[in-house]
Amino acid sequence: MSHTHASVLVHCVFSTKQRINMIPDPEALWRYLAVVARDNNITMLAAGGTKNHAHLLLLVPPIVPLAKAMKELKGSSSRWLHEHGHKFVWQEGYGAFSVSQAQRQTVIDYISNQQEHHRKWSFEQEFMTLLRKSGMEYDPRFVFG
Repeated sequence: MSHTHASVLVHCVFSTKQRINMIPDPEALWRYLAVVARDNNITMLAAGGTKNHAHLLLLVPPIVPLAKAMKELKGSSSRWLHEHGHKFVWQEGYGAFSVSQAQRQTVIDYISNQQEHHRKWSFEQEFMTLLRKSGMEYDPRFVFG
């Protein structure tokens, strides 16, 4: 694929099961996710969130399907937390929102400011806003399953 050039920036958002505060050390988890991403040829530009959800800004190479990347990131981090003595489960699924190069820094700043952001908004409010702003069609009965 020497003649393939792609810039696929994706803002991925996913929560713990039932949005329970299960992430014992979010900063350690973000560092671990960066290693998993790198090991899978994915560039993680930003990671953040709270004890009940994660935001990642990923630069996904064109040969890596997004579903495979998310399966690896969520699965590996879940195993890692279990291996370190934590009862842990991610929600099923995730939100994935395309990001233009023009919005790259804005999304990085948004992800970096999650603690402050969630003093005013719940994860549910934030996620529903992301869905609406993206223009994505969804059935509200099945968003948080």
